[in-house]
Amino acid sequence: MSLVVFTGNRFLAEETLRDTLTARGLNPRELPRMGAEDVTAEALRPHLSPGLFGDGGVIVDFDGVKPDKALLELLASAQVTVAILDEAPPATRLKAYAGAEQIASAAPAKAGEVAGWVGMRAKKMGIKLERDAALYLAEVFGADLAGIASELTKLTLIDGPFTADAVQHVVGREPPGDSFAMLGAATAGRPGEAVMQLRRLIASGEDPFKLMGAVVWQYALVARCVALLQEGGRVTEAAAAQRLGVKPYPAKKALDVARRLNEGKIRAHLGRILDADLAMKRGLDAGVTMERLMVQLSL
Repeated sequence: MSLVVFTGNRFLAEETLRDTLTARGLNPRELPRMGAEDVTAEALRPHLSPGLFGDGGVIVDFDGVKPDKALLELLASAQVTVAILDEAPPATRLKAYAGAEQIASAAPAKAGEVAGWVGMRAKKMGIKLERDAALYLAEVFGADLAGIASELTKLTLIDGPFTADAVQHVVGREPPGDSFAMLGAATAGRPGEAVMQLRRLIASGEDPFKLMGAVVWQYALVARCVALLQEGGRVTEAAAAQRLGVKPYPAKKALDVARRLNEGKIRAHLGRILDADLAMKRGLDAGVTMERLMVQLSL
């Protein structure tokens, strides 16, 4: 009877599928659901014809499946409602869906996008969530919207205000480290915070050698920003990004660090970074060496 394709973030696509089918008089929990190795013409064919009581339906999950043209044509010819979950279909499959009803959900991925989604969902749930709290959830969970939705449900059971600190107390998870925040804290003379950021990064699975590579790259940007600032005049983030050949975010972060330094300090810091890099390559404990470097950069 109809082929309905649900795309976008998996959690949101699942929600939209349930709501859509329910609105059309179908109970998603009672419909057969086919996925993985079950998505074959042989397995699906018995579910594509109406039963004794009229229209039926089937939910087909394409996660990890590469359906061929014949299978898509079979589904399109079904005499019942076929709901397809296809989070991010390739262009060729989107073309094959041309004659089907397509319902796209959002697919927030970047922290700012996820935070925006968190704010809108919290508002719909009647939760007065502060922006910093939304950003905290975005940093901790990333694109795991199901995890965020679960935490928001918890917040409906308690009283606000829902600041970042209050939400972190409920969630009980530390945000991942930020290498630019680590360097910013070090150059601002806050070694404790810098080491904390470093430990979070390592705890989240970051390789200390890759972190050292990031420090070298970031400090190269910082050194160039120091030179730009010494040329005189006001240096905007956009101008720095253009001169450095990088995106605005790293340019902004590098400028923030550079404004605390001068040529003498940047030379000293670059020497300490070189020493730490050589120490790690000679076999000294990478984590300890990185922590020592963070303290040295804060002096």
